[in-house]
Amino acid sequence: MIYAVPLLLILLGYLVKVKRWSWLIAGYNTSSKAEKEKYDEEALCRFVGNLLFVLGGLNLLTILGFERNITWLAWSSMVVFFVVVLVALIYANTGNRLKK
Repeated sequence: MIYAVPLLLILLGYLVKVKRWSWLIAGYNTSSKAEKEKYDEEALCRFVGNLLFVLGGLNLLTILGFERNITWLAWSSMVVFFVVVLVALIYANTGNRLKK
């Protein structure tokens, strides 16, 4: 049961990146048609999907580190998790990278 979160993140990453389920992306799914047309949906899905894959993997490393008493692995993967989220937020919100 503890592996449900990383597996869910990886599954959602697959659905967003490969199946292009952009309606799973919060904010984008509730945007107006005119607002959605400003964004490159393929690039957005690829970015969010890759982000979910990375976060799922880091979450899995955290769990494995705590299960096997490898505390440096658990804590360092948690720190990297939060750094990745911060960098992804900055990347996505600067430079119009995901816009057409």
